[in-house]
Amino acid sequence: MSRRDGTPDESSSWRDPFAVAPPLDPAVLARLASELYAAVPAATSANASPTAPLPEPQWSAPVLPAAAPAAATPAGTGYYFLDEALAPARVASPPWSEAPRLEAREPLPEIVPDLGLAPGHFDVLTVRRDFPILEERVHGRPVVWLDNAATTQKPRSVIERLARFYAHENSNIHRAAHALAARATNAYEAARDKVRRFLNASSPREIVFVRGATEAINLVAQSWGRRQLVAGDEIVITWLEHHSNIVPWQQLATEKGARLRIAPIDDDGQVLLEQYEQLLGPRTQLVALTHVSNALGSVTPVREMVAMAHRHGARVLVDGAQAVAHLPVDVQSLDADFYAFSGHKVFGPTGIGVLYGKADLLDAMPPWQGGGNMIADVTFERTVYQAAPARFEAGTGNIADAVGLGAALDYLAGVGLENVARHEHALLVHATDALRGVPGLRLIGTAREKAGVLSFVLDGFRPEDVGAALDREGIAVRAGHHCAQPALRRFGLESTVRPSLALYNNCDDIDALVAALGRLVAVRQESRNAKLG
Repeated sequence: MSRRDGTPDESSSWRDPFAVAPPLDPAVLARLASELYAAVPAATSANASPTAPLPEPQWSAPVLPAAAPAAATPAGTGYYFLDEALAPARVASPPWSEAPRLEAREPLPEIVPDLGLAPGHFDVLTVRRDFPILEERVHGRPVVWLDNAATTQKPRSVIERLARFYAHENSNIHRAAHALAARATNAYEAARDKVRRFLNASSPREIVFVRGATEAINLVAQSWGRRQLVAGDEIVITWLEHHSNIVPWQQLATEKGARLRIAPIDDDGQVLLEQYEQLLGPRTQLVALTHVSNALGSVTPVREMVAMAHRHGARVLVDGAQAVAHLPVDVQSLDADFYAFSGHKVFGPTGIGVLYGKADLLDAMPPWQGGGNMIADVTFERTVYQAAPARFEAGTGNIADAVGLGAALDYLAGVGLENVARHEHALLVHATDALRGVPGLRLIGTAREKAGVLSFVLDGFRPEDVGAALDREGIAVRAGHHCAQPALRRFGLESTVRPSLALYNNCDDIDALVAALGRLVAVRQESRNAKLG
């Protein structure tokens, strides 16, 4: 077999990791494969091919072409796995084709209030009809979903794509000689390429499927961090971070004897760039920062912060969980070393997420979990790992939900993130003005560059009580610390009420929220007046 760098490894020959006996001679295997293929009825059309994916009437899932076989490989069998088995030199080859490197586009805008985009068609009523759950009733009232920073609802196309996968394509992937495995593999790898295009990554090799942003951050900490950090090194984060971008670095710093340093924010929830840069130095190995704060909605100046960190030789991980559903993201333009997000925050299923990593970094990182799928060869003496991203996808992955995530990104592409950003900004302006008119309400987080998060406290009410009162009127918001306790404590708070916006929200949702809050305040005032009277 070959090593990762492509040079021959003379110490061992390729072995089937599932076989007890030595592998068959290639000529014998070719004969068996030929007999097997001969027993399969010939396809009468392209659609009848045993490896062809089912047609997708409303979205496209490109079938990734197989790599060209080696010169000595016999004629194709019609089964991609058997064709691979007949070419031992390709054992460690990834199951997708390398995408051509893309030239970085012009820098995409990051500031919601000043996108400078040409007007585009966006019909929120049409969009709302795409989301079946918005027709639900809660406590006898139409649901008003304003808890999007916690999770987003799913369009019908995603729901149907999941059902279709389980009805027509369900199989384990990459390692099987049958039609459903090929369909599932094609769908899974097509989803990877959709993510690549969504983030403008250079190659699908830079896209690792994980369970969510939390697992992506932990993967970097346990793989890159454990290998890279030594005692005395420093990790820089900000006061805005979600617990998922704090705890893994605390754990790593404790284990390695490293130091965690915190970039401060001002009273509006904006990172103080001058103080941030002062924290950077020769011992800084990593900067980990959020793109959009889940608790305050602040949009951080990621491009500038990445550039500052790189000038000091540090790597940068960006937590994009709250950004990808609201702002165009171009990882090449940002120059982020790692970028993480969760599928369920971007209208996809739960249990699936993405780690983007620059290819050279991923290739230099050791696997953090061992098992099937991430190996090229296993003996009792040693294991040879696949190249990235397969080396980080041990075991059976979340195949169907990766396909569902691809469908969600297709949906967003159809709507247009520029249109989404413009629509949500208009809602944010309307909501900010309306909420400021509620007596006793104080907004927390008033950064100039802000996404659709509206944390607030209401005088005389616990946030949890406000959340419960709104729920009785069918309005879903989050009330609590939002897994961002340091950020809230910066403002002297333990919890807030947090309405958060998405592309299917409209002014009626905002007006319903404000009216319910007004009634809550009015009832309290009437109660006070009754006691005084």
